[in-house]
Amino acid sequence: MIERINYQDLPQAAGPYVHATKHNNTLYISGLTAYKTEVQSSSLIAQTTEILSQLSIILDCEGLVKNNLVKLTIFVRDIGNLTSIRELLFQFYEESLPACSLVEVSKLIHPDLLVEIEAIAAL
Repeated sequence: MIERINYQDLPQAAGPYVHATKHNNTLYISGLTAYKTEVQSSSLIAQTTEILSQLSIILDCEGLVKNNLVKLTIFVRDIGNLTSIRELLFQFYEESLPACSLVEVSKLIHPDLLVEIEAIAAL
């Protein structure tokens, strides 16, 4: 069985997708951004903080903790800025490091956006 979920406390999905999908004891979390938030046109740090907050909301709603995170994929517009978010990520993970990929992209869904993060969590 597949369950498709939109979370009330997150910005409304901006396209033909849901915030997350559950299947076979796995939660697949769509790419989260600062789109339609107060920090949409702010710094990489502010946008990353917003996204990690959204991810925490999803984990809380599902009764999960950060240790349930299995994999993150981070898309950044400028890979040279990685060091500015690295400390945020270490603090967020709380020593429960997931597998992670970092990909530099030329564009995201809106020109203001500097980072997008998608995740997979074990249920």
